[in-house]
Amino acid sequence: MRLRALLDTDALGLRLLGGEDELDRSVRGVMTTDLRDPSRYLSGGELVLTGLAWRRDADDSEPFVRILVQAGVAALAAGEAELGDVPDDLVLACARHRLPLFAVHESVAFATITEHVVRQVSGERAGDLAAVVDRHRRMMTSGPAGGGPDVVLDLLGSDLDLRAWVLSPTGRLIAGSKEAGPALPAETCAKLAAEHLAATRTGRRGPYRVQLHGTTYSLFPIRSSGRSPQAARDVRETVLSDWLLAVEADAGDWPGERLDLLQGVTQLIAVERDRRDAARTVRRRLAQEVLELVQTGAAPAEIAARLRVAAPVLLPGLGAAPHWQVVVARVEWEGDAVDGGPVAQALLEEVLVDPQATGPEPSDRIAVAHSGGEAIALVPLPAVAAEHDGSETGLLADALLHSVREPLSAGLDDDGRLTLGVSAAVHSAEGLRGALEEARHARRVAAARSGRVCAAGHQELASHVLLLPFVPDDVRRAFTARLLDPLKDYDRRHRAELIPTLEAFLDSDGSWTRCATRLHLHVNTLRYRVGRIEQLTGRDLSRLEDKLDFFLALRMS
Repeated sequence: MRLRALLDTDALGLRLLGGEDELDRSVRGVMTTDLRDPSRYLSGGELVLTGLAWRRDADDSEPFVRILVQAGVAALAAGEAELGDVPDDLVLACARHRLPLFAVHESVAFATITEHVVRQVSGERAGDLAAVVDRHRRMMTSGPAGGGPDVVLDLLGSDLDLRAWVLSPTGRLIAGSKEAGPALPAETCAKLAAEHLAATRTGRRGPYRVQLHGTTYSLFPIRSSGRSPQAARDVRETVLSDWLLAVEADAGDWPGERLDLLQGVTQLIAVERDRRDAARTVRRRLAQEVLELVQTGAAPAEIAARLRVAAPVLLPGLGAAPHWQVVVARVEWEGDAVDGGPVAQALLEEVLVDPQATGPEPSDRIAVAHSGGEAIALVPLPAVAAEHDGSETGLLADALLHSVREPLSAGLDDDGRLTLGVSAAVHSAEGLRGALEEARHARRVAAARSGRVCAAGHQELASHVLLLPFVPDDVRRAFTARLLDPLKDYDRRHRAELIPTLEAFLDSDGSWTRCATRLHLHVNTLRYRVGRIEQLTGRDLSRLEDKLDFFLALRMS
């Protein structure tokens, strides 16, 4: 469609501020942004909608317009709701770069313009997609019973012969068309999600092409359909929460019209994603209220009252929850001030969903708050789980991350970490404070381990395992270096295997016979090695104190 057609549509409330000679430009898509540099999300030909949250002063307009022109956008439309009239500096910058500029009346929502452009562009270039848009619009107005993303994917399959699936960032299957046949295997979903996250972290533009088991997939990012003025200015703020559309086809040989068509589909699915996030608001608020009561030391009766309100929302039809578990997660980025709290909140909501569950909203029993850079989940256990005190049927730390470790590691790349701790189940409001501290301790135990994605459960909080995470890093390094560095140096020079011998000796409780058998050594050889360890360190392995020091040094190394 042409820009002129947009200007002639009264319902869109557009007023031309500059670029009258450029109104015959074609519009290939639409994008809403408040990023200072949205270039990574632009492919050319878009009508860019902005609320001007990126503009701090008059000097910001010139670089912003230059970026849009270099990306080949068709025009810019600025909303008047935030600042009133569109600033003169933006008008002048657009005039200098011959970029058509529209003002959007404050009474017109960006979503209205987005839907109109997607419908018109799709109708002109692929009549079949117009049906997708109309069907999806009807679905949105009829509520959740309308079918969600499956409606769009069904029409992609039946009308355009495209097999497609919507996946979460952890690789969970959210939706798939009936035409797509059997659901994608979990392993394939995880690998596609990992490829998507890795490509996003490197700043590549979608779609990303991936080949798995002889099949080529094209991955299209699905981002929020309308960023708020506080929209993400760093890809790390959204990389672990954005969905993706996986299409079984090679988009590399597609014409521009087909790429536009799929970009329009991602925008429609993004609307459903936004509605899903809005539906989580109540559960997040409940979790935040309970968390504040627990952390401020409120009376158990007051906490119990809030739990009685939360239980019917999280366990509809089942009344009060007999037991609760607490899960704490933290996402941290090296050398940067990115707030990991909201990222961890969105990610924890996804991680706590059963990996076998499908659909856009299976997490209606999870309430997650975030505070001080960490996310805290309040998870009710139904009566069946409570019968076993949550010990077997409740959440287990390792199981939570088993199926999501590969994609999340790719999204965290080499500068991020996810650590997670799980409490035991508690049956009353009095136990929630202890459960929260237990989950936090478990997360610190996980943080002391190596790896990008680590978890620990309450079962691991015993003796030294509980204490070690609280030893300052410099103390840990000095302690382990003093005891183990002489042995490591000796092993490096003589290949003597003193460190493995020390570990085996301690694991054998100091038994010469068991240790020698385990290492396939003669007892005299073992005695020689232990003597060398004692000589190099000045310690005596017959003394309990020295054995304990070596044990702790090995655990901290």
